[in-house]
Amino acid sequence: MIRLLASKNKNGFDWVDLSAPNNDEIKQVAETYALHEASIKDCMQPDHLPKYELFDNYTFVILRVFAADHGHEADTIQELTNKVSIFFTENHLITVHRAEGDLIDLVKAKRIDTGRCNSTFHLLNSLIRESILTFEQPGIRLSESLDYYEERVFLRQRKSPILRGLYFVKRKIDVIRRLMLLSYEIIDNIDSKERSDVYTRDLRDLYIRTQTLFDNLSENTAQLLSIYFSIASQRTNETMRVLTVFSVFFMPLTFIVGIYGMNFKFMPELSWPYGYPAVMLLMVGISVGIYFWFKRKGWL
Repeated sequence: MIRLLASKNKNGFDWVDLSAPNNDEIKQVAETYALHEASIKDCMQPDHLPKYELFDNYTFVILRVFAADHGHEADTIQELTNKVSIFFTENHLITVHRAEGDLIDLVKAKRIDTGRCNSTFHLLNSLIRESILTFEQPGIRLSESLDYYEERVFLRQRKSPILRGLYFVKRKIDVIRRLMLLSYEIIDNIDSKERSDVYTRDLRDLYIRTQTLFDNLSENTAQLLSIYFSIASQRTNETMRVLTVFSVFFMPLTFIVGIYGMNFKFMPELSWPYGYPAVMLLMVGISVGIYFWFKRKGWL
């Protein structure tokens, strides 16, 4: 569907929005505004990463917007985000997107309907700003999830599916962090020396704040996973230590029982009236000796 969200007569520039366009609509817009086939190809790829590319007569930008309706275990770029392609010149701006979202309508309501947008560059800056802001609340929620799993790790609640939950939190953080890193070129070109103003500087500050948030989340997740595996290893070592202690107690006793269970015909102790109690006392003595030896070593 093709919509004209702003016109040159009223706003000073054209804003054409294509929502889930078919091939005929894409072809029509490409012919009207002389769009290069390479950028059209990138525009139609659903999993394309953020980019900033200059052509002879326009600038091509790809943004990724956080998808609010993704599944709980979504962990890929295509599942977590939606793509918005932008073709930008001084006279017109074209947005292309497959999924329905609030980004276009939000920017239109804030900038076009209120008359607060006087150029396509200002509109482009607003689109990038709002796209970055879509990652702010997910970042806060991921931080809360990380706090939850951190509490479970240190409280050792083994019944909680900690490792599985941590895996998906880490995957989401890594995907968004990767998108933030790839979006740097877009921010750097928008806030260049020639174009820098209060809006672009505010955009760069927002980008840096968001990137720092996900960098910190990534580091905290890696540390928490390391702590989790260390605690799991420590639990295993504790279990092995207990089993080793039991085996040390029973090895000499098993040795004694093995000797008197060999069924030889001539074994003097078998006919001795005090043979049985003597062997039992010997076993008790060995067990007590091993206990005090462990106690002295600090192993019990």
